Amino acid sequence: MNTHEKYMTRCLELAKKGFGKVAPNPMVGCVIVHKGKIIGEGFHEQYGSVHAEVNAINSVKNKKLLKDSTLYVNLEPCSHFGKTPPCADLIIRKNIKYIIIGTIDPNPLVSGRGLQKLISSGCDVKVGVLERECRELNKRFFTFFEKKRPYIILKWAQTKDNFFGIINLKSQISNLKSQQLVHQWRSEEQAIMVGTNTALIDNPKLTVRKVKGNNPIRVVIDKNLKIPSSFHLLDGSVPTIIFTAKKKTSKKNIEFVKIDFKKNILKQITDELYDRKIQSLIVEGGTKLLNSFLEKNLWDEARVFTSTKTLSEITCEKEGGVEAPKMKSKSIMREKIGNDILEFYCN
Repeated sequence: MNTHEKYMTRCLELAKKGFGKVAPNPMVGCVIVHKGKIIGEGFHEQYGSVHAEVNAINSVKNKKLLKDSTLYVNLEPCSHFGKTPPCADLIIRKNIKYIIIGTIDPNPLVSGRGLQKLISSGCDVKVGVLERECRELNKRFFTFFEKKRPYIILKWAQTKDNFFGIINLKSQISNLKSQQLVHQWRSEEQAIMVGTNTALIDNPKLTVRKVKGNNPIRVVIDKNLKIPSSFHLLDGSVPTIIFTAKKKTSKKNIEFVKIDFKKNILKQITDELYDRKIQSLIVEGGTKLLNSFLEKNLWDEARVFTSTKTLSEITCEKEGGVEAPKMKSKSIMREKIGNDILEFYCN
């Protein structure tokens, strides 16, 4: 690992501290180095708050050292006025001449403009240090701008013999540790989705309860508005979007969005979520919904829990088993969560 990679690695470590707190903004860390010594650090801590570069510059005690220092940042400094002023302007104003950037920002409001502004002002700029790692950290952000849709995570639990459970019967397959982990995942993403059948069978809350964190926006497909108003998904406790074929007036925290079910349903939904600037989506639906994402190759990650028990060991029912989706690719990682096996897949 060379010197630039060493300090960029530190930028990534700092950036990760903003995970789950800064979306839809990216996670950014910044390090300022003077004669081989870090004199300032910062990261983007909360959506709407000052950016990493500002925090790093503010942390430097002797500002006179800035003109002879090198600033490292994992994402191109912004060049436009948003909720905060442009970071590129601040860097120029502080007379920092040496800038090392992990990767260019895919946001068209920034992409290349911050870089050009720095170069035009006479800064010596290097781009592409640990670029793969920098892109991986902000994969949701890059997917959103490059593919014009949220980053999609499929998640389900299955029995040892690859079943979801019994038709029209709620089944608990994963263990408590796995359930806690799922709630942690929910707190880290912007939205969570289920279909009509899952809603009717499980009456889920789709909230964060087993860990501390923010609730994701609930997204539900309910073509004919079958979900009873008494169900958790319609309790108004969390912002919820219902995609339906029927026209219905929205109410507090519940918005009904009419789509054409004769056309590409998932494309209409992901387009709507993109327009709402939702950058990540967990799909916790049943086999029909999950298979529809898999068949259209509309997914980025899959996280699959497998129990040590068979379907017959979980339920006394002997017929009506619902088969879990079958992954065609091999898992990239595998770990034990209690007695469950958790496998990660990457598209």
